[in-house]
Amino acid sequence: MPNKTIRDRASGAMMGAFIGDAMALGPHWYYDLAELRRDYGGWIDGYTDPKPGRYHDGLKAGQLSQAGFILKLMLRSLVDCGGYYETDFCRRMDEELFPLLDGTPVSGPGGYTSQSIREAWKRRVQQNLPWGQTGGHADTTEAIERTLAIAVRYARQPAQLASAVAGNTILTQADDTVVSMTVAFGAVLGLLVQGHRLDAELSAKLMELVEKGELPFHSVTRDNFQPPRPGDPDPPRAGRFASPDALLSPSYMARAAVDPEIRIEPAWKASIVYGMPCAIYHQLPAAYYLAARFHNDFESAVLHAVNGGGQNQARAILTGALAGTQTGFSGIPQRFLDGLEEAPALNKLAVDLASKAENP
Repeated sequence: MPNKTIRDRASGAMMGAFIGDAMALGPHWYYDLAELRRDYGGWIDGYTDPKPGRYHDGLKAGQLSQAGFILKLMLRSLVDCGGYYETDFCRRMDEELFPLLDGTPVSGPGGYTSQSIREAWKRRVQQNLPWGQTGGHADTTEAIERTLAIAVRYARQPAQLASAVAGNTILTQADDTVVSMTVAFGAVLGLLVQGHRLDAELSAKLMELVEKGELPFHSVTRDNFQPPRPGDPDPPRAGRFASPDALLSPSYMARAAVDPEIRIEPAWKASIVYGMPCAIYHQLPAAYYLAARFHNDFESAVLHAVNGGGQNQARAILTGALAGTQTGFSGIPQRFLDGLEEAPALNKLAVDLASKAENP
């Protein structure tokens, strides 16, 4: 395992996510790559202002989008409470975010509100439904973008990580496949915070946690994917989620990243290979691939995530968290910290959370 402390890796995860969010603020959601290059040049290598009339218009380079705002809200809740308490998080959403929204896309902190948050706002504010009946069916990564902080907090407690991430996810996204993929990302991040690398062996380590009953996934085959034997129960290990595939995907992406016969050049074209849209099944493979390929190079990982266009903000948040965990906070270039608004305050929160992850 890398010679870095849990605190360094955990704070690297949090700051990597914030940097990824802010780095993609200007060039967010360009599906026409020629238009992206026209507006921002051949290679985006730092924070940029959003162009007039585009997403996040009016914000400045280095500021956070609404995803970053919610991640910071989650981080403050975890630090203030010492862990994840749903009632505290929901209170903060009710008091600190929802009063700033009006149910339309172009509103609220960051100038844009995602589908899952809009749906939760409508159920909570307009329909007066209780939390727990607020989840919609958006197939996107918004839950990952905030629960990654939960994963950092409980990196050494995988069963508690899975329970807390799943519980928080269903507040805004109720689709079971989305929940399973969100929990899987958290489990991956937890192992990286412990010091494991995103490589071909990581999924086997995740499946060991399934076998121990610490991750709530079905195990539908025996060890090494051998077929069930006559008389075996169906399945050998039953869990909340019907398939372990979300835990197996990361190592396939990691294998692709190091296979000399598989070349994605330049690496930002992973967005084209895996898909530029917002859905979680496009975003996760690209983030896993980039974080595995640039496991010791935070700058390259995040900038390739940003330069791939499409839903590059989610891609950069997820890649930033994964890459920042592997390089540690100590491996994040200083210029990325210098250009990030509120970096000292965010780093203080990240370090406070990291200390709780180190000493659960």
